[in-house]
Amino acid sequence: MSSTYRVTFISILLAIGSVSCNDFLDENPDNRVALDNLEKASQLLVSGYSIASPNFTDWMTDDVQHTVGTNLRLSHQQMYAWEDVTTGPTEQDSPDFYWFQTYNAISHANEVLAIIDGMVVPEGEEGRRDAIKGEALLIRAYGHFMLVNFFGEHFSISAGDGVPYIREPETTFLAEYRRLSVRRVYDRVEEDMLEGLELIDDSFFENSGKYHFNRNAALAFASRYYLFRGDYVSCRQYSDQLLGSNPGAFVRDLNSAQFRLASSSITEYPRVWGSPDEPANLLLMRKISLVQRTDFAYGPERNFYSSLFDASIFGGLTDERENPALVKGLNAVYPLRYQSLFERSSLNSNVGFPYYIHLAFTGEEVLLNRAEANAWLGNLDDAIADLQVLAEKRFSGGTPTVSLSALQSFYNSTDDLNNVLSYIIFLERRKEFLMQGMRWFDLKRYRLTVTHDLPDGSTITLQADDDRKVLQIPQSAIDVGGLEPNPR
Repeated sequence: MSSTYRVTFISILLAIGSVSCNDFLDENPDNRVALDNLEKASQLLVSGYSIASPNFTDWMTDDVQHTVGTNLRLSHQQMYAWEDVTTGPTEQDSPDFYWFQTYNAISHANEVLAIIDGMVVPEGEEGRRDAIKGEALLIRAYGHFMLVNFFGEHFSISAGDGVPYIREPETTFLAEYRRLSVRRVYDRVEEDMLEGLELIDDSFFENSGKYHFNRNAALAFASRYYLFRGDYVSCRQYSDQLLGSNPGAFVRDLNSAQFRLASSSITEYPRVWGSPDEPANLLLMRKISLVQRTDFAYGPERNFYSSLFDASIFGGLTDERENPALVKGLNAVYPLRYQSLFERSSLNSNVGFPYYIHLAFTGEEVLLNRAEANAWLGNLDDAIADLQVLAEKRFSGGTPTVSLSALQSFYNSTDDLNNVLSYIIFLERRKEFLMQGMRWFDLKRYRLTVTHDLPDGSTITLQADDDRKVLQIPQSAIDVGGLEPNPR
């Protein structure tokens, strides 16, 4: 089913201006900043990257258990129980916040795209104009891709309603949008993504390239997009373009002297992990969030955490991803990946915004994407080769060797070999991206059941095909425009 509705995204966004990093959209549409040169267009795209973190989805996954001794807001408890969140768009780290902040970011890209082709530029600046257009297209594509994967079903030909795909700046008070099917949203994402990939040019980013959609980040985006779409040939193609003949160059080496020295410091380790100088980090985004705080929401229970990293085909070897970790509440831990940062509202102010630097795309993800694609394509040796690259940079205490016989023994399985490979890839993805906002996608893709424990000792379960795996459209958007909510 499709829904047509009238909704004023700008008017809703004005209500949450207190959490916005840019006041551009607070202006009347007919009184906006004149985008009359490339510098202004480029600066506007700084606000094209959503400040909302996707990591709130971790609280809905099987990676967390009921946590004692942390700040549990109503929104946390609702997400943990897979209830629709009722706290509104100003609540950080919630579905509504993600919806509005991401459409806000998309609107900045659309402002640039509306004028960039007709902009008269000095001779020799055509390349920069194309690069700015490419970045804007990739921002628009990525924002809609994330939205449709949260607020729509996982991709299939028959998947139902997705999200509106906004291509034009808002110039009227009430604008009409149509909620497209998941497939049509994916098609438009692909169109923008591929055009952006052709135009992007890293040479115009100077020293801030990792904070923009550079070419490597665009290739990683394509790798994820085609994996989620089930086009494994294209996933492998774009993954190959990034990884080349030396995929290990895009995987951080936890056995290196740099990481070993940093592991003794709770401030240095996340700085090294998230550094723009780390080749594995392809796109960095600043997120206004509290997900990095150990006194906040849910985390992995200690026994679960230990058993997860103990699960390995390499008996006796140590998985270096397990430590360092921080204590979270009274019964949980948190893998140390993010710096907990704070921006004061002014030099003399004691208030401001907590934030962290989010790793939107990494080389490790692309490597695992390619391994998964190769497993389903029947290229078993290639998939094993990628897993071997990862293992050598993750395990210590000996030489890890990935083989099909070891995998079959570990899983005690006589399943098809590509199925056995998918088991280990799924496990490695879980370890690699623990508490980084990736598990929810995999639970939807693989149609897995999730069980959560409650304080009274009972449990609740989210079934494989539960409608609640599709996040609810924000109530404010439903109320303003009559947008039909997702089924429950």
